[in-house]
Amino acid sequence: MDLAYLRAHPQHLPTFLTHQRLRETPVSGGHVCTASRLTLDDGSSVFAKTWPSGTAPEGFFATEAAGLRWLADAGSVPVPEVLVALPDMLAMEWIEPGEPSPEAAERLGRDLAGTHRAGADTFGADRPGFIGPLPLDNTPSAGPWGAWFAERRLLPYLRSSADRGALSVDDVAAVERIINTIERYGGSEPPARTHGDLWSGNVLWAADGRARLIDPAAHGGHRETDLAALALFGGAPHLDRILAAYQEAYPLADGWRQRVPLHQLHLLLVHTASFGAAYSGAVRTAADAIRPG
Repeated sequence: MDLAYLRAHPQHLPTFLTHQRLRETPVSGGHVCTASRLTLDDGSSVFAKTWPSGTAPEGFFATEAAGLRWLADAGSVPVPEVLVALPDMLAMEWIEPGEPSPEAAERLGRDLAGTHRAGADTFGADRPGFIGPLPLDNTPSAGPWGAWFAERRLLPYLRSSADRGALSVDDVAAVERIINTIERYGGSEPPARTHGDLWSGNVLWAADGRARLIDPAAHGGHRETDLAALALFGGAPHLDRILAAYQEAYPLADGWRQRVPLHQLHLLLVHTASFGAAYSGAVRTAADAIRPG
């Protein structure tokens, strides 16, 4: 099997793996999937992801593949090419990793601005999504953004977090205040073409000097949400250069810095829903920092 054959016959990849016809090397695949580097007969490599045990949730890999292709269609921020999208496997071109540089960060800022500018028909998407292993409600909405964000991005993960005891009664009340008064916090814009889960771990710094985006939860959203996510969990390398280049290419609305905690709240609630109370302090800090504007 070489790359040309794989492109023509993607459905055959599991058979070649089952019969050990390809060299398979385990690599890091994040918190959800098992990942490996496959070496083909022509010497080229492929990055493959599989569900670690049992059957993947219905549509899991198809949704990721569709999101990558949708982001690629904007013709701006680069993503790995999807080669195989099967119910229990996703295979993409292998991107040789490299070190982040200020120049690559600036290029990422400009590229991301171009992707956001490409826009989306609505907030949400035409299919249900996933955020890590959790379901993501992408029910489309014409807006306004705030009501959609509160209903589809905050409330479901607040409920899940409360149900598992990851947030205190006071923490839940603090987030509910934001949800119930969402229209006060500004930042209304038309739908942007967003990655949807853009923390720094989903930026792949490549050896060719150009960063790629991976593992999207792609949908029509608010562009400030992607930028706010880049500052979470230690932040992306050279974040100041990313933001400065983005601002030059596609200036943000006044007050965007004050809205960062609001946009971060979604991913923080996803973490309390997924991993428990270890992230409750970050949720409460973000909720308390949100101000009208």
